[in-house]
Amino acid sequence: MASPRLSEKAFKARYKQQFVDPAFEPLAQSIEQIASIAWQTYADSRKSPITRKAGPAFSDPDYDLSVDWIAAHEAVLQAQRRYEDLTAPPRLLIINGSSRSEHTCPGEMSKSFRLAEIARETIDKETKLAVEILDLSRLASEYGRNIHPCKACFSTAAPLCHWPCSCYPNHSLGQVQDWMNEIYPMWVAAHGIMIITPVNWYQVSSPVKLMMDRLVCADGGNPDPTLTQGKDAAKAKEVELAGWDYPRHLAGRLFSVIVHGDVEGAENVRHSIADWLRFMKLSPAGPSAELDRYIGYWKPYATSHDELDADETIQEEVRNAARALAEAVVERRAGRFRQIGIGLEDPRQK
Repeated sequence: MASPRLSEKAFKARYKQQFVDPAFEPLAQSIEQIASIAWQTYADSRKSPITRKAGPAFSDPDYDLSVDWIAAHEAVLQAQRRYEDLTAPPRLLIINGSSRSEHTCPGEMSKSFRLAEIARETIDKETKLAVEILDLSRLASEYGRNIHPCKACFSTAAPLCHWPCSCYPNHSLGQVQDWMNEIYPMWVAAHGIMIITPVNWYQVSSPVKLMMDRLVCADGGNPDPTLTQGKDAAKAKEVELAGWDYPRHLAGRLFSVIVHGDVEGAENVRHSIADWLRFMKLSPAGPSAELDRYIGYWKPYATSHDELDADETIQEEVRNAARALAEAVVERRAGRFRQIGIGLEDPRQK
């Protein structure tokens, strides 16, 4: 493949694009100095400039791990402890998958956000469960909110994909402010996850797809980067071929999926999300917890919120999906939620 490396001139021109506002002109000389430092970190491939020794919890205690990854790893461990704490109320994670909001170009909130609020209000009013909201619209409206694309390390060898992801931040490439290190603990701590997304061109929304791809490390990902000496592809292949146990880091959690569209694609998108979650060994909360509907079918986009206002049926269906997820979580916590075949050994092992 062709090299993506930039010349110093091209790098600096691209780097300084973030300072095109005339307000920065008095600092042009300082910006040039900063750009020179940024170029050097890029030229030296300083992905993780601050590291510390891995320590005795890892296979190679002397390996230099990124402090960014160590912090993300510790956050995931803390979230797992919250998940296992039977003295705390069960937790639900409700995800608004739409990128639309009134805080940027679209000029109004999304229907997905409104449905997420209906679900949250139902849980808050009718149960004692804790609810956390993940509003993915902030990717499009909040400064410094990014979910960088998955680099597909898993396709090289499973152990090369670290849990949590170690591909980001990459300081030398400016791939920073990655939200996933905050999102992983949200998923880990949750006993039930509800994903609400619109249909975007027969697919999930852009933010949901970014999150889905970056959650690949939660299904078979390697929790010990020192096993592969960081991103050593040859070493990762050796580790996998020696026998990889394919840890399912989110197994056992319950899910609900709500998809809404305007013309086509809602059913296929619901299947896509539900199949993905099942593959990761999350369990469906029940038929009432999975929903695909059309709001304002073939009607003007300008009146779509009016259509949602009038569609009291889908509003109640969303409430029922939230109720079903909450009930399933409580039943599983009490040991009464049974999924037939959960203990069977899969003859096809990844």
